[in-house]
Amino acid sequence: MTREMTAVVIYEAGGPEVLKLERRPVPRPADGEVLIRVRAFGLNRSELFTRQGLSPNVAFPRILGIEAVGEVAAAPGGEFAEGDVVATAMGGMGRQFDGGYAEFTMVPAHHVQKLATTLDWQVLAAIPEMLQTAWGALFKSLKLEQGDTLLIRGGTTSVGLAAAAIARRHGATVAVTTRKLESETMLRENGADHVFIDDGEIAEDVRKVFPCGANKVLELVGTTTLKDSLRATRTGGIVSMTGMVGNSWSFEEFSPMDAIPTAVNLTTYSGGVEDFMRTPLQDLVRDIESGALKPRIGKVFSLKEIVEAHRTMENNVAGGKIVVLT
Repeated sequence: MTREMTAVVIYEAGGPEVLKLERRPVPRPADGEVLIRVRAFGLNRSELFTRQGLSPNVAFPRILGIEAVGEVAAAPGGEFAEGDVVATAMGGMGRQFDGGYAEFTMVPAHHVQKLATTLDWQVLAAIPEMLQTAWGALFKSLKLEQGDTLLIRGGTTSVGLAAAAIARRHGATVAVTTRKLESETMLRENGADHVFIDDGEIAEDVRKVFPCGANKVLELVGTTTLKDSLRATRTGGIVSMTGMVGNSWSFEEFSPMDAIPTAVNLTTYSGGVEDFMRTPLQDLVRDIESGALKPRIGKVFSLKEIVEAHRTMENNVAGGKIVVLT
């Protein structure tokens, strides 16, 4: 096996240009660790925040990347066989230890799922973190049940698209938001029963369709729309703050008594490696293979194009999950 690999290393916070390609030694795993030959990985906004210096517990230099798919190169503890197709995500990847922005990554064995699949690498790379977030937010945070009315705020995000398709298959009525009228057809084809054009205040429009309000709301835009999402929720309903594509982490002023309607429940979902390992990834892969679930891939880049890939993510112009092939 080669002793060196190409990796993307960050030494200081800044714009996309701070991501540097360089040669690094291939990690050497011990018992309980798995060395993965990374074939592809998806980009995530948490990596953008880390690159911008907004993750205070991440020390530089660091190889970013909270997920990866590929083949097992070595597993000294015998947990996997060489050549097994695997996916890994979370658990400190790209934050506490070097992550997936490289030709090889080394992770704890209990952070890895083996997959039997015919999917190509770019499709497979789009799903670990995306499906973990969608699945966990729907069923752990929102406790989605058949017959629920679900509003997804940020419906054109990769997580929003996955959540809509999964929720529809589980018997929910799905409403989604988008800022672009031209996205409506795509959203309906993806499983949306209702599409709201989002100008920042849609609660009244939602209540015209659901007079009592939606009983489950997946908030993927963030604090810029959270108060309005709460107003669109019925008494006894749940709002899960799960994403921040609006790039706003907090409120300048927040009065819970004013912001949260009586008996509306506000929770969060961030997910972790335990949630990733509980996600039925193999079952969801089979759904993708059968065409029942169709993850939306936005743009695909090579490792040497990582700066442009991050710029695309920062500008919100991908139209789906961004994937990098190594």
